[in-house]
Amino acid sequence: MNEIVLASNFKRRWPSSYTVGTMSERFDCHYCRDPLHGKKYVQKEGRHCCVKCFEKFCANTCIECKKPIGADSKELHFKNRYWHDNCFRCFKCYASLVNEPFMLKENNKVWCSSCSATEGANKCKGCFKAIVAGDQNVEYKKSFWHKECFTCSQCKQVIGTGSFFPKGEDIYCVSCHEHKFAKLCVKCKKAITSGGLTYQEQPWHSECFICTGCSKQIGGKHFTAVEDQFYCVECYKTKVAKKCAGCKNPITGFGKGSTVVSHEGQSWHDYCFKCTKCSRPLANRRFVYHNEKIYCADCPHRL
Repeated sequence: MNEIVLASNFKRRWPSSYTVGTMSERFDCHYCRDPLHGKKYVQKEGRHCCVKCFEKFCANTCIECKKPIGADSKELHFKNRYWHDNCFRCFKCYASLVNEPFMLKENNKVWCSSCSATEGANKCKGCFKAIVAGDQNVEYKKSFWHKECFTCSQCKQVIGTGSFFPKGEDIYCVSCHEHKFAKLCVKCKKAITSGGLTYQEQPWHSECFICTGCSKQIGGKHFTAVEDQFYCVECYKTKVAKKCAGCKNPITGFGKGSTVVSHEGQSWHDYCFKCTKCSRPLANRRFVYHNEKIYCADCPHRL
């Protein structure tokens, strides 16, 4: 497990397990038996040895450069691992970590806290820098941005976690998208940002496409257009539709009797247009109009 370690948690020293000095008495090196009088020596575990033998038999090996840490060198020690002080550097940026926080990672490599935080982190698509733990960020389609880097392609204002519209590789805030791309409602002249409908190739807000009579929305419902005014079925029946000269009910154009017969300023449902005397249907047939009444071709001779 990786962990951040403060400099105070490891030792930077000439190890206390041995002593370096100049011999004033008569001793021989424990290993090579050369006399040590007047020479520099190292005492370790009660034994005296020359510097050369110390480095050969007793010195710790630097985990970074793999060379012995000599008697004259400063040694750093952490969890049974040893470094020369000038070898104790960040694996990535090579900055010295003496007296600095560090992390020991795989393969006994040490990292500074900054490089450790950014290693493996997602890169911001805006500034291309790492998004580290604690940074507020935005994710969209597997890409990442710092919150302050997620800006409108048009006005460059920060969108952050607000609403936006994508267009190819570009991102637009609501306002810029409306001005640049959105259709304008033919009635209110404002942008249609979502939903909406089209009638005769013209765009409308759903809430603007309403019945002239009752002001209810008629999108997706039956309606009748009269001189650029729209009417729902009920309002058309009561306010606009002509009355059938036969049954006296409104002619709506919906359902049964959608075909209208007109003559001499009067209108009939097609199923109401029949002979006054014999009731024969006369739609699309010859008829006689007499005293504001309709007859088949035969019945007038019988009057």
